Amino acid sequence: MLKVCFCVARWSEEDLQLINKWAFQGERVIHGNPSGVDNAVSTWGGALRYQQGKISSLDRTPALQILLTNTKVPRSTKALVAGVRNRLIKFPDIVEPLLTSVDAISAECEHVLGEMASAPAPEHYLVLEELIDMNQHHLNALGVGHASLDQLCRVTAAHGLHSKLTGAGGGGCGITLLRPDLEQDKVEATKQALAACGFDCWETSIGAPGVSMHSATSLEGHVHQGLGIL
Repeated sequence: MLKVCFCVARWSEEDLQLINKWAFQGERVIHGNPSGVDNAVSTWGGALRYQQGKISSLDRTPALQILLTNTKVPRSTKALVAGVRNRLIKFPDIVEPLLTSVDAISAECEHVLGEMASAPAPEHYLVLEELIDMNQHHLNALGVGHASLDQLCRVTAAHGLHSKLTGAGGGGCGITLLRPDLEQDKVEATKQALAACGFDCWETSIGAPGVSMHSATSLEGHVHQGLGIL
């Protein structure tokens, strides 16, 4: 989900709690038993930690540039979540260690991001790339991969980049980390190769602000037109 904000003011914490609560109910209608991550990060913005059902904000996160690629393959989050649950029931001795390892990957990623917030170094990006690759392999083993996402990873790997699925998996979107030293022509070549696969691709960044209040005067002309504002 790509979120773009033209902020003029922030909601109060009480309002944000209420917005998040109602957004979560919408998630439940669509996905059945969602984690609450999507509505929380949309509400508060930045980066969040999700652990054992509890969500908290990360204090410091660096600005990371990514490619966001939509494979345009539809999927059902509810069905994918159910599939992981069934696989856990069927193969607990296999799936439980996978989930523990995914948690460890997330913890290591949080540690690296914390270091990068104060003093980013090229070595940090190498570690993040390794973590992205490991996470993607684990997600495939959990059964939420898809041939389109495998293709996305192969295409970006051919250009020296590292990708993983985002969201529920089973199609949908994937993200590709862009190192600061990456030349723009290589980024463009990667985007063209992904487009040739029938995918849509955008350059963006992580850690955007959450829900905000807007005044009509703060919006650009094309947004006015899209919203039907005269």
